[in-house]
Amino acid sequence: METREAAPSNFLIKINSFSLLGSCGMDKYETKKFIAGDYKWKLIIYPCGDKNVGKDGDYVSVYLAMADTSSLVANTDVNVVFTIFLYNQISNNYLHSLGITRRFHAIKSEWGISKFISKKVLSDPSHGYLVDDNCVFGAEVFVVRKEAAVIERLSLKNVVTPYKRNWKIPNFSKLGDIWKSEEFNVGRHKWNVHLYPKGYGDASGRSVSVYLYHIVTQWFPASDRLSKNSACGWSSFIELANTSDPKKGFIVYDCCLLDVEISVHAVSH
Repeated sequence: METREAAPSNFLIKINSFSLLGSCGMDKYETKKFIAGDYKWKLIIYPCGDKNVGKDGDYVSVYLAMADTSSLVANTDVNVVFTIFLYNQISNNYLHSLGITRRFHAIKSEWGISKFISKKVLSDPSHGYLVDDNCVFGAEVFVVRKEAAVIERLSLKNVVTPYKRNWKIPNFSKLGDIWKSEEFNVGRHKWNVHLYPKGYGDASGRSVSVYLYHIVTQWFPASDRLSKNSACGWSSFIELANTSDPKKGFIVYDCCLLDVEISVHAVSH
């Protein structure tokens, strides 16, 4: 149990002549309904303890209950974090339970604390909880909203033979800024190769750049397309000085051969 100065945000009840609850034969008192998180709730206060969980009548029991479970869809759970309060009229603050997380449903519609405070402490006016036989209880209820779960699936692949592809690219000197291969499938994904004969980015004018692109398909959510449509490769794949020298053998009769080898080891969905 802890204390705080701020009053509970959802519900307060002031009980006058608290001692009469037990003496007049009332085992429990159910408060009026209040709304929190689009659901109706109520507090149930046992002035002499909840006899259903034990015969110890030396404590006050306090429970939070769903006031109407008939509106719940079958097999529906309501996850709740709730706190129960008792006002200290001397120190002007609230004794409260730590946040309690529970799952409410049609079968189990109330949760709480069977030994919230001892009757000995409560009945002693010097503690400030019961003054002139008056006391104040309260509650805060936070309904945890259910969001669609994010599910990721990682598929590992035992790659025995990698995928290989090659292209014969004629008229290399006339390609312009970029050459793109046709799309091809590897590991149930689409790919293509981008070749920049004069370089790309920081390597422009210095090296040939080559990138393997992962092509976005329709099954990717729109919000993921930017990240999924990714590329990897080399901006400085080979220096232009080497490609322009026929003796190096990379460009022969203005033609080059480009090979790729791809192994997909894992796919995350």
